[in-house]
Amino acid sequence: MPETLKIALAQLNPRLGALDEIAQKLRAAREEGARLGADLVVAPEFSICGYPPEDLVRKPAFVAACAERIAALAAETADGGPALLLGGPWREGEKLYNAAFLLGEGKILARRAKHELPNYGVFDEKRLFDAGPAPGPIAFRGFRLGVLVCEDWWLPAVPETLAESGAEMLLSLNASPFEVGKQDQRVALAVSRVVETGLPFVFCAQVGGQDELVFEGASFVLNADRTLAHQLPWFREAVTLTTWRRGENGLVCEPGPLAPEPSVLAQTYHGMMLGLADYVGKNGFPGVILGLSGGIDSALSAAVAVDALGAERVRAVMLPSPYTSRESLEDAAEVARLLGIACETIPITPAMAAFEQALAPAFAGHAADTTEENIQSRARGLILMALSNKFGQMLLTTGNKSEMSVGYATLYGDMCGGYSVLKDVYKTTVFALSRWRNDHRPEGARGPAGVVMPTRVIEKPPSAELKPNQTDQDSLPPYDLLDRILAGLVEGEASVEALVAEGLPRETVLRVWKMLDRAEYKRRQAPPGVKITPRAFGRDRRYPITNGFTGLVR
Repeated sequence: MPETLKIALAQLNPRLGALDEIAQKLRAAREEGARLGADLVVAPEFSICGYPPEDLVRKPAFVAACAERIAALAAETADGGPALLLGGPWREGEKLYNAAFLLGEGKILARRAKHELPNYGVFDEKRLFDAGPAPGPIAFRGFRLGVLVCEDWWLPAVPETLAESGAEMLLSLNASPFEVGKQDQRVALAVSRVVETGLPFVFCAQVGGQDELVFEGASFVLNADRTLAHQLPWFREAVTLTTWRRGENGLVCEPGPLAPEPSVLAQTYHGMMLGLADYVGKNGFPGVILGLSGGIDSALSAAVAVDALGAERVRAVMLPSPYTSRESLEDAAEVARLLGIACETIPITPAMAAFEQALAPAFAGHAADTTEENIQSRARGLILMALSNKFGQMLLTTGNKSEMSVGYATLYGDMCGGYSVLKDVYKTTVFALSRWRNDHRPEGARGPAGVVMPTRVIEKPPSAELKPNQTDQDSLPPYDLLDRILAGLVEGEASVEALVAEGLPRETVLRVWKMLDRAEYKRRQAPPGVKITPRAFGRDRRYPITNGFTGLVR
């Protein structure tokens, strides 16, 4: 029997649905695997077309086109090079599976359908796919491979079935979306599967941004003794060779490179960078435009945009009103200078005057209130959208998760835009990320090293500057308290009573609950933004707009 098996892990970033482009990417990965001496090249879940395909798989033409590319790639393996293990849709009669395909010797050698279909959080696979039978091992060049598709290894049944059927390793194809702390969960679960089965484990993952999701890659290999043998990089493509030898205790992977795990703030920042870079690049935008206010949210959004795209593809606009402070104008200009981006000034005072004149008859006898504040925000949104329409740059909105949670944003105003970098980032994290970016230049960043925003931007009290001497805390609890409450309500799904029992002030908790509930209609109309936390609005947290539940336990 053969004693050595060489497997190349191909951590790839597909542009979903670009089938010919993806097929070329798979060919290139296979060629690199051949150069490295691999017997087998492994690609991620649904790697023939990208993941998640959503309702594209309901189109028979799409599934047929995927099958054509898989067949073509299979035919190419007659060249004597490495076999290719990839993922994609598999239709058999009336059933549609999320499947793994082993291609070699000029044909499809084996298929395995995903057995466990996730139906929580961002996943709704039970709506799209049929569950395959519990799989058995695949015989490959004298070895028995236990091939799983993502969710199959998150639960113990399929790995145990493969082990009992004689598999010598667990080899998983994955497209597992990023969220802070998830890799620790993955590794802990992988250790559990290794302990339960006594088999080594391979996690081969997708990388890249896809709409609101980002995939960090971070593929890894665990030996049967639970030691980490390989760790691929985070947030970038890679093809890495792993060498396996059969010994008295089964297959063992030789030690290889161990890419360091980024800090939580570094992970968050890289996730925002990659999500924006791929959203802009894969959708063909020439660049982005954003309003630069002198505040921390727009400064951090601009920094992420420059790091992701380069300064030449980022355009900033200052939109002062009579309430904009000189300090804010100075800070916005300094952010633009530090980042090296083009910045222009378009005052909104003439627009405010025009709206005031047009609405004067209708508003006669009514005192000014938040309506006039919202008009300012909508005037800014109108100007920014006009520039976006005229020049083709995508408008980047700059609101954060704390504001989106409680509705502290103007619909059709500062919520205008095609994408939101900070949509799933709480305000307290915005402060931490801003300090982190001033101290660190992320790997692969296109922006400058050193300070990218003045300290004053980070330290001054946040303000929308829609009326004299305004601060956010005129309308909201202090952000450290607000974010603690929101983390309980949103991430923890906790009740008002449970949070009060933790020592949080009852009146404030109830007030935040009500604001969170009332703002659902705004969030439904907000632009997409990258998922960072376990409970991102839209993909993970789906609440009715019309909702009479008060949050009180009676």
